[in-house]
Amino acid sequence: MEKSIVSAVLEKLGSLLMIPEEIKQKVELALALEEEIGKVTVHFQGIQSVLQDAESKQVKDANVRNWLKRLKDIAYDVDDVLDEWRSAKLKPELDKEEKEAENFPLFKKIRRSISSLTFQTMLYYNIASKIKNINQQLDWVATEKDRYKFELEKEVEEPGRLITASFVDEDEVYGRLEETTVLVNMLVGENSSGVSRLDVISIVGMGGIGKTTLAQRVYNHRDVECHFDKRIWICVSDPFDEMRIAKEILEAFRGECPKLVGKDNILQEIRSCVLGKKMLLVLDDVWTEDATKWEQLKNSLKYCSLGSRILITTRNEKVAIIMGTPPSNLFLLNTLSQEECWSLLGHKALCGRTGEESKNLEDIGRKIAEKCQGLPLAAKILGGLLRFKKTREQWQLVLDSEIWDIEEAEQDLFPPLSLSYYELPLVLKQCISYCVVFPKDTIISKDELIKLWMAQDYLKGVQGEEMEIVGDEYFDELKMRSFFQDFKRDELDNGIMEYKMHDLVHDFLQVLTKTECLMIVNNGFEESKVDSYCERARHATLVRKEAAPTEPNIYHFKKLRSLFIDSSYHDTSSLSPYLPKLFDQLTCLRTLNLSNSLFRNSIEELPDEIGKLVHLRYLNLKNNRKLKELPESLCELCNLQTLNLKWCDSLKELPCGVGKIINLRHLENERTDLSLMAMPKGIGRLTNLQTLSVFVVADSNNAATLGDLQNLMHLRGLLKISGLGAVCDMAEAKKAELQKKQGLRALILDFTISKGVMSRRRQRTNDEKVLEALQPPPCLEKLEIWCYSSLTMFPNWMMGLTKLSHISLGSCLHLKSLPPLGTLPSLESLYIGEMSTVKVVKVQFLGVEREETSALPSSLETPLSSFIAFPSLKHLEFFDLKGWECWMPLTIREEEHVTVMPRLCSLTIGCCPKLMSLPNYILQNTSLKELDITRSPILSERCRKETGEDWLKISHIPSIIIDSLYIQVNNTSVEEFGVLQLQPLHSSSLSSENFLKAFTQN
Repeated sequence: MEKSIVSAVLEKLGSLLMIPEEIKQKVELALALEEEIGKVTVHFQGIQSVLQDAESKQVKDANVRNWLKRLKDIAYDVDDVLDEWRSAKLKPELDKEEKEAENFPLFKKIRRSISSLTFQTMLYYNIASKIKNINQQLDWVATEKDRYKFELEKEVEEPGRLITASFVDEDEVYGRLEETTVLVNMLVGENSSGVSRLDVISIVGMGGIGKTTLAQRVYNHRDVECHFDKRIWICVSDPFDEMRIAKEILEAFRGECPKLVGKDNILQEIRSCVLGKKMLLVLDDVWTEDATKWEQLKNSLKYCSLGSRILITTRNEKVAIIMGTPPSNLFLLNTLSQEECWSLLGHKALCGRTGEESKNLEDIGRKIAEKCQGLPLAAKILGGLLRFKKTREQWQLVLDSEIWDIEEAEQDLFPPLSLSYYELPLVLKQCISYCVVFPKDTIISKDELIKLWMAQDYLKGVQGEEMEIVGDEYFDELKMRSFFQDFKRDELDNGIMEYKMHDLVHDFLQVLTKTECLMIVNNGFEESKVDSYCERARHATLVRKEAAPTEPNIYHFKKLRSLFIDSSYHDTSSLSPYLPKLFDQLTCLRTLNLSNSLFRNSIEELPDEIGKLVHLRYLNLKNNRKLKELPESLCELCNLQTLNLKWCDSLKELPCGVGKIINLRHLENERTDLSLMAMPKGIGRLTNLQTLSVFVVADSNNAATLGDLQNLMHLRGLLKISGLGAVCDMAEAKKAELQKKQGLRALILDFTISKGVMSRRRQRTNDEKVLEALQPPPCLEKLEIWCYSSLTMFPNWMMGLTKLSHISLGSCLHLKSLPPLGTLPSLESLYIGEMSTVKVVKVQFLGVEREETSALPSSLETPLSSFIAFPSLKHLEFFDLKGWECWMPLTIREEEHVTVMPRLCSLTIGCCPKLMSLPNYILQNTSLKELDITRSPILSERCRKETGEDWLKISHIPSIIIDSLYIQVNNTSVEEFGVLQLQPLHSSSLSSENFLKAFTQN
């Protein structure tokens, strides 16, 4: 950690030496500043060269730990000074840009230039003074460095690794019966890949989870012993020495150490040995990510007999892939159940005790086993520890203690966890260590975590690479190394949305960062003793168990870079009186989370003092539903990258000067369009924006227009444009240039006229022209259109959206006919709702051009030849089409090869009282698994069990719900069950941006 901070500071120091020419003319100031910066640089360069040795020695030497702590504090102070300098230098530039368009008299411009020069001169004097003070502290650190006689940087001496063997004591193994069976079947079953005679299977999991034990168990399984001609066990560890591994393979075949010299000779000999043999090779504890070290050796093994296997154990999924493991052969090992954990712990802890003694200790032992969180290694270690604790009172002490307070447990559990940690590059150590700011068992959003890493300046990446992309790569790297678990995936794109961290990994990281990251449980903010080291803490999470009128003691932590207020127990409203002082004191903050998780009372006003947090990069105000405005001082936060305003649905407006926050990348404002009147004019200056959840259009000279979206070329993900009903100027809509925003994946176009905007009804054709002008990029995947008022909806660009997978069309009250969506090749889910003027769904909806009611003889019509309508559609819903009477059938002639909705899984029809029947291509669709008809009496009657006209046509559908009555259909019987009456899934009250997820989950 110290090394990464020092490296980051050294990288930034160079920027201070670029002193403007006008300041260089003040020779004394320039020389003094350059001299002080030079001293800091020399100090840090000298310290950096010995940091590896220092970090390894701190484990045993408390003095070295203290030295490193002092160094880290100074590095943070330098970073603060550099950040302060950069921010102060940027401020006058922003003010100048803001006033550039205004006409100032010449004398005012001259006066402002003189004022700016004076400001810069004072700023340099201030910076020079602070750096001089830091140098005085560094003198002491450098002197102490020499006293400790650290060695210069070399290869890191890694923690010792246990060399494993194939033997296992079955009496010491608990659980894993199902996993053993599955793995044995994978080893002795038929060739799984179908293309290779040497399949690779990998067991992947975190340190201490039991990968080696499971591998030993299957290696010695009777079926495995009988199946293979030769079994070989090699502990690989790190580094991956291919020559050593090759010689061990030969030794296993020949019975003696080979005397051959040269890699080629050895590999040729391996080829001869394995030829025609069915072989199992276990490579335990593989770490290498260098495929070249493995390829030649693997090629020499490919001459074995069909059915041979290589079994690998690794902590890193990436390693498994590099070693040639196909996805079907990745065996991700999970933790033990609580019962299995207790069996393992109890076996060791109760060994040699009488039945009565064991019974007396079992209840406490089970609770201690829960602390192991399913990690076999922890259960073994604590079981061995408890074995020598004789009394119930001694066991209770272990239960009441944090696991890392137990010295024996710490010594034994540290090595396997620290192996994974110390293998990480510096940047990943920073990233994973930061995760301890979250309480245990917190479900963490991946995207939010990446934004938090950005705020701490952890995501450097290569030049020109987006920080968010770097963060995504870092997350995947840590995931593959088993630092995260319990992933929740996005239903739509299968990407990881949320995750958790194993409790023992969290505990381990807490030990490493205990003076830097604090978890403060504060009952009513009562004053408590603040240790001196806490005053230098950098990251803190405040868990407020009670809301009380006393001031929080968090003011003592003046060096904090992150502050999370946990509102799980009490809303944020009680914080309001203390915020001015909080912002006045904690001026080093980069991250501030004031989100309100209870959806109750919230902060009503953000004080002007927020502008003092000049370092702030991340501000989370989510769910503060009583917050009505943001102060203009917020716009002084030129470093701000993320502003989260989700569900601040009382917010009337954004600050006028928002355009000054030029580093803003993510403006998360879902649901603010319920209250926002407009967007401020300056929003078009935020050219770094990647997230803009909602853009509100208003017919006002003082507000931003659609054209202000033009410069926001980096927008990605979801964009909702609301208030489109107020747009009369087609040129403004075209000026938005949505088609050039290649990062957009979801677009919501809401033609509702915003509150406070003129109520006059525009011509209905305006919506049609605006929709045509708002052409999205071709890579769009999700599209929603709401409250569209024109009679037809068929923009020229719609059929070109070949990647479009989800569409929602709602509250289009004047629409007469549905657009021909059947030709969209990737469309998977479609919702159509609240369209009272649609009477007939014609065959054109399928993408068919002919009219079924045509009076022309069939001989004069052009046949369809080969055609698939809605080739990918899985979910279809119609809701509240009160005028809908007819769903036109499609007559397919003998010479035509037409398929309709071949992948349709679910059809939902609600509140369609006039609909007479369903077409045959729906009724007889064999892929249909769910049919739900509600509040559509004519259609319901036709589909009634056994009595309805269409019952025989739909009886093949496994799940049928008619007016909340669930009909279970199987081969021999039909059963009816009452079901809970649900509200319509896609009523207008539902958040439109949540529609797609709700639709697929339904």
